[in-house]
Amino acid sequence: MAEKRPDASGAKAPAPPAAGAPAQTPKTGRKAWVKKTPVEVVLEQITKQEDKVNELREELKKEERELQKLQQAKKVLEAA
Repeated sequence: MAEKRPDASGAKAPAPPAAGAPAQTPKTGRKAWVKKTPVEVVLEQITKQEDKVNELREELKKEERELQKLQQAKKVLEAA
């Protein structure tokens, strides 16, 4: 592994805040992390899987409609 070396330009890293100053976290728009119970994790996984299955069903319906259209076109071409 490569070792971290000080910058050759002589620039110093920003100093940590003073011990007496309260630590301020920058506003990044992210929510605070909240630990979930195992039950909550499993329920969330179930919800995600249900959403995925519903999305796949909708996609399958579209593909089946497209297949029906192509099969009808095939019948017309074979009859000609």
